[in-house]
Amino acid sequence: MKISDGFDARRLRPKSHGNWRSRLVLIFSALLALFGALLLLAGLISLVSQPAALGDLNASPAGTTLVLVCGLLIFWLGVWLWRRRRRQMRQPFGLNMAPHLMKKRD
Repeated sequence: MKISDGFDARRLRPKSHGNWRSRLVLIFSALLALFGALLLLAGLISLVSQPAALGDLNASPAGTTLVLVCGLLIFWLGVWLWRRRRRQMRQPFGLNMAPHLMKKRD
């Protein structure tokens, strides 16, 4: 089979992800999880011992519960973003070729 002149095998090789972008997202998600954990702990401590760590927001049990729930959501978002990016970074690269051009399997 003759290979045409315009064929270049390097186009079929997988392209790697940009490392700097992934690392920035990982740093951002780690900071988000850390902030969420700190907010979660502040809300939990305020619920148990009633100190005014966050000023007027922790004065009532409803405000303390709001801080606790927001901290939990921010922590969950940071961990989810971290795990998603790590999974994406470890994903094997496939060929840069359309699936319909691959060999058919019966």
